[in-house]
Amino acid sequence: MSLIIAGRFQTFPKAEAAAQRLFEGGFLEEDVTLFYVAPSGQHARLATGGDHDADAGAKDASKGAGLGVTIGAVIGAIVGAAVFILFKAPWLAAVLAAGAGAYVGSLAGAMARSQSGKRAAVDSTSTDNHGSANALDARQSGVVVAVHVGAQLQAQAAAILRDAGGMEVERASGQWRNGRWADFDPVKPPEPVREFAEPRA
Repeated sequence: MSLIIAGRFQTFPKAEAAAQRLFEGGFLEEDVTLFYVAPSGQHARLATGGDHDADAGAKDASKGAGLGVTIGAVIGAIVGAAVFILFKAPWLAAVLAAGAGAYVGSLAGAMARSQSGKRAAVDSTSTDNHGSANALDARQSGVVVAVHVGAQLQAQAAAILRDAGGMEVERASGQWRNGRWADFDPVKPPEPVREFAEPRA
C-alpha cells in the first residue's frame, strides 16, 4: 500500500494550480494526479446506477408496512362489521372494508417507518446511514489532487495543498499505479490530516 495525501478543490483551475505548486516543490508528475469526484449518489457503483441498494431511511419500511397491514385490516374489519350490522349491507362490504383498511394501513405504516425526512441530521456517515437524505455525505464533490508520498514528505505535501486552498486535506493508504490512485473509493469517508484539514485564513 502507498501513502497518499489528497485535497479537494472547487474547480479544475484551482486544482491545477495546486498541482503546479507541488511540482515546484519537487514532487514528480508521476506522483501527482487530479480527478473529479461526483456528488453523493452519482458514482454508479451499482449496475442499476447510484451508490447504495436503498435509502437508509427506508430500511424499516417493510416492517412498518407489515404492522400497518395488520392494524389496518383489523380496523377495516371492525368498520365493515359495523356497516354490515347497522345498515344490513352485504357481507362483501365487510371484506372490502378490511381490504381497504389493510391497504391504507400498509401505506401509513411504511411511511411512518421511513424516517429520512424526520430524523435530525447525523454528524457522521456510516454504511448504515449513507445514502439517507439526512446523512452527511462521506465525501463532498469537487476536484481531488492526490499525491503519492513517502512518510517524510507527507507534511510538506499536505501543507502545499492546504496553502493552495485545498479543503479536507486527507491521508490515505491506497494503491498507486501508473500515476494515479487506483483504488480510490468515493463513498469512503476521508481521514483528514488534522493539522492541515482547512486552508489558512
